[in-house]
Amino acid sequence: MNVSAQAVTIVMIEDDDGHARLIEKNLKRAGVYNDVLHLNSGTAAVNHLFGPQRQGGAPVLVLLDLNLPDMSGIDILARLKADAELRLAPVIVLTTTDDDREIRRCYELGCSVYITKPVNYETFAQAVRQLGLFLAVIQVPPTAP
Repeated sequence: MNVSAQAVTIVMIEDDDGHARLIEKNLKRAGVYNDVLHLNSGTAAVNHLFGPQRQGGAPVLVLLDLNLPDMSGIDILARLKADAELRLAPVIVLTTTDDDREIRRCYELGCSVYITKPVNYETFAQAVRQLGLFLAVIQVPPTAP
């Protein structure tokens, strides 16, 4: 079965609209044209990812800022990785924090890539492309109702 990488939706959790626009612009410039859903708070992210409107089984790649105004990105990462469906979703942490303990904690929780802002956007876009390709070839069995 041939599955297109285009089916992967990028869920960007970023409270700074300027950073969000820059990330989207650089993704497109690097040839990543997946749909990007920008959520500007932890609350909006939790409501979308864990709420009733969630499209079960639809592949997502999460871009996660750790420094959100209403909750910690680390808490969102922990919740994603504890969820039966979403634990397989790749998570790229994009944040200004370069504290070794925080970086280690994110990897322990299961993030795929940790990138410190300001980022090298070509390296970032390459990570997104590789993780998107990975998602496109993985067949995740549906969870029991």
